[in-house]
Amino acid sequence: MPDGLNVSARDTVLPVVPMFHVNAWGLPYSVPLVGAKMVFPGPAMDGKSLYELFEQEQVTFSAGVPTIWLGLLTYVTQNNLTFSSFKRTVIGGSACPPAMMKTLRHQYGVEVVHAWGMTEMSPLGTAGTLLARHAALPEEAKQAILEKQGHVIFGVDMKIVGDDDRELPWDGKTYGNLLVKGPWVISSYFKNEGGDVLEDGWFPTGDVATIDADGYMRITDRSKDVIKSGGEWISTIELENIAMAHPAVQQAACIGVVHPKWDERPLLVVVIKPGATLSKEELIQFYDGKIAKWWTPDDVAFVEALPTGATGKILKNRMREQFKDHKLPNA
Repeated sequence: MPDGLNVSARDTVLPVVPMFHVNAWGLPYSVPLVGAKMVFPGPAMDGKSLYELFEQEQVTFSAGVPTIWLGLLTYVTQNNLTFSSFKRTVIGGSACPPAMMKTLRHQYGVEVVHAWGMTEMSPLGTAGTLLARHAALPEEAKQAILEKQGHVIFGVDMKIVGDDDRELPWDGKTYGNLLVKGPWVISSYFKNEGGDVLEDGWFPTGDVATIDADGYMRITDRSKDVIKSGGEWISTIELENIAMAHPAVQQAACIGVVHPKWDERPLLVVVIKPGATLSKEELIQFYDGKIAKWWTPDDVAFVEALPTGATGKILKNRMREQFKDHKLPNA
């Protein structure tokens, strides 16, 4: 479907996302179904290897997590290269930083489709494509819509609820626990592990999200990652996206660390771009005017690399363990 991943027989598809990660987002099924050419990357996931494979096989469409595209973009930028065939990518697994999306769209002419799903949903839930009435919007307004995880595909229903299980409004601002249902959303795990997973027919995704009046969903955090400071929630994704927009930042991840008064406060963990310099004070000041003052990270830790798993996702549980004894400057 054009408003899904829009795969056709005219595409050459390279799923960088592995098949053990959310069934490679359905591509092992949709690509053969339409008769498109499929290219597999093998074990070489570095920017150089991917770029050369894209060019050699004339890949038009790909899918992967943000850390993969970061490596590819770094290689392409450093070597002053362009893409001769690559026109569209689906990014999911974790939120795509707006700065990365803008670079792909405006600098390299690659359309970015933000998508979301789960293995438990078999696997796609939403895709971020525009509606007809969005065509006349200014570029900034289009970008804001594309940064969301998108609207549901056929067969999926969703809603957001509060901790009291009451349904919350679709106003694009109110965030709550995201629930989904549909004929191919699971009703139980193998051998009923964990017991009944459904709540009145709705599957709890473990994500915290907003939904706007047009039905566009935006993940604000995983429920296990959201920072609860003084009884209020702080979105780690939003703090990470702002950090990633700084020209000296290569990668950024935000976690909550213990605070004696506020329970948790944000700690920003950052990898600086090669050859760049950046101080803690400069980066914290970069948040001025972009968020509520009390959301501003209390501290910044600079590291050589962020821990990632086999799917390319940043392992925040490992980061929380690494920084569990971190002493915040105002604690």
